[in-house]
Amino acid sequence: MCQGGQVTSADGVLDSAWWLSDFRTHLVSERGLSAHTCRAYGSDVAALATFLSGARGVGRPSETDLADLRAWLATLARTGSRATVARRAAAIRTFFGWAARTGRVATDPALRLVAPRRHATLPAVLRADEATALMEAAGSAAENGDPLDARDRACLELLYASGVRVSELVGCDVDDVDLDRQVVRVLGKGGKERVVPFGAPAARAVTDWLAVRPALITPSSGHALFLGRRGRRADPRQIRSAVHRLLSQVPHAPDLGPHGLRHSAATHLLDGGADLRVVQELLGHASLTTTQLYTHVSPERLRRSYEQAHPRA
Repeated sequence: MCQGGQVTSADGVLDSAWWLSDFRTHLVSERGLSAHTCRAYGSDVAALATFLSGARGVGRPSETDLADLRAWLATLARTGSRATVARRAAAIRTFFGWAARTGRVATDPALRLVAPRRHATLPAVLRADEATALMEAAGSAAENGDPLDARDRACLELLYASGVRVSELVGCDVDDVDLDRQVVRVLGKGGKERVVPFGAPAARAVTDWLAVRPALITPSSGHALFLGRRGRRADPRQIRSAVHRLLSQVPHAPDLGPHGLRHSAATHLLDGGADLRVVQELLGHASLTTTQLYTHVSPERLRRSYEQAHPRA
C-alpha cells in the first residue's frame, strides 16, 4: 500500500500546502491504486509544485491556472517521452479533480488540460508455434528434477493459458487454484478480483509443481502458490528471468517477458475467434480500448472475417 508520509520542500511546507498525504490516502482508500501508481502520482504532484513555486511564483494549488499546467507540460515535453508526459498529465488531472470535489480548490484548472497522445504501438507477441516451443522447452527443463524448474514450467503455462499479469500470478495462494474446474482466482488492479480459466496443459504443470512444492516449504512460505529457492513467495523478477531464459531456447522468437505472454494469449484468443469483450474480461481491463492495444489482428483472421461477412467476398 501507499504510505502517507510527508513529502517536503526545502522550507518544509510542500506537503501541508499541497495536501500530498491526504491525496495519497485518497488514492489508496478510495481509488484502490497500486503502491507504484501512488508513488508515481505523488511524485508528479510534488514535481509540479516545485516547478510552479520556482518558475511561476505559485505557492498553492488554489493559485494554479490552466496556463501554469500547460507551461509545466511544455517543459516536460522537451526532455520526456510522450508516455511520461501523458502519465504526469493524468496524475495532475486526478489531483485537481480530487481537490475540487473535496472543496480544497474552488475550480479545477486541469479540466481542459490535454496531453499528447501515447503512440499506440503494438507489442511484440509470439506466434502460436513459438508459444508451443516455449512450453516444450519449459517441460524439458522440468524433467531434471529441480523443483524450481517445475515451478517455472507451471508459471509459464499459467501465464500463457490465462493471460494474467505476473504480479497477479505470484500473488496467488494455493487455494486460489481450482484444478478440478481449471480456474485461478487473481487480485488485479484496483483490488478487483476475477476468476480466469486455464487449460489441461497448465493444470498438469501446476499439479506437477504442487507435488514438489513441499521440498521448498519453510516457515515463511505461508500459503503462497509459487515459492523461491529459500521458500519465500516467488518474486516477479524470478519469473521474468525464467521467461527470458527459456525463450532464448526458441529459435528466432522475440525476447519477451511475462507481459509478452499476456499479449500473446490475448492475440491467440482473438485469432481463434474469441469475442473482444470476453478477452477484456479475462485480462481484467476496465476499458475495451486497453484490450485493443494488447492485441494483434492477423491477416488470416481479417481474411476469415471478410469472407464470412462481405457479400462480394
